[in-house]
Amino acid sequence: MSGTDAPPASELLAQFERYLRHQRGLSNNTVRAYQGDLLHLAHHMGIDQRGLDAAGRDVDAVLAAVTLPDLRAWLASMANARLSRTTLARRGAAARTFYAWAESTERVAASPAARLASARPASVLPDVMSPADIDALLEVARTRCDDGDPLHVRDWASAELLYATGMRVGELSSANVDSVDLDNRLIRVIGKGDKERVVPFGVPAARALALWLDVARPQLVTTHTDAALMLGRRGGRADQRQLRQVIHDLCHAAGVPDVAPHALRHSVATHLLTEGSDLRSVQEVLGHASLTTTQRYTHVSAERLRAAYQLAHPRA
Repeated sequence: MSGTDAPPASELLAQFERYLRHQRGLSNNTVRAYQGDLLHLAHHMGIDQRGLDAAGRDVDAVLAAVTLPDLRAWLASMANARLSRTTLARRGAAARTFYAWAESTERVAASPAARLASARPASVLPDVMSPADIDALLEVARTRCDDGDPLHVRDWASAELLYATGMRVGELSSANVDSVDLDNRLIRVIGKGDKERVVPFGVPAARALALWLDVARPQLVTTHTDAALMLGRRGGRADQRQLRQVIHDLCHAAGVPDVAPHALRHSVATHLLTEGSDLRSVQEVLGHASLTTTQRYTHVSAERLRAAYQLAHPRA
């Protein structure tokens, strides 16, 4: 299915989407991914661009008739196409979640995915910036503010806040002015599943935010501006794409490796653990539902420790 083709209509998937959003409280990105995964399954089962298969069945009928061998063949076809283990794991999870819901709501007699083996996601160490590269990036962001462009102040405040708190770019985009408590240097973050957490930030981020809120942001406010913390040039809420581009631009200007903005989040976790923070504290800061997710950063710290050991220890 190409990016320009409209997805076939499916009342079953629409009901599943409402379940994921309102009962499971999953993020927009996860909901979209699961919907796309199930449409991919439907196309694997023969659904064409009209929304019908060769027998004239629609998406709902095809998905309701899927069997365990069908699901195994679907995953095998993706493995043969060399799709990543992460994609395979997510698509398997989407099928298990969908059919468990369909069985519990009596939309299918039994879940064909109940015995579907789970692909283990690839264990990939996240990209982490060194403290020196972080310092260079943030220094460039600060000095760019000297030209008086309010967007450069926004960029500085955004970069400082992303590194200070480990927020996701989407969380920063959705934050409002009243989310920030400058006096106590705290920000209220709404994470995945609409879960709220309060995260502290340091003096450098507070300085950047104060300049943004007191001086730069008012220059961008229009009659249509809402309570958004970060604004675009025309006064609307800065979206995730804009904020991601900020980090790419700053990496280029600072002469450091160009990384995805999520690398700032990875870096926060790794730097906190390296400096002695415990896993539970880092879990709270990042808003991870599971400690297992946080634990992967201990592997990054261990890799750095091993490299340092090899270089410095006389009996390494």
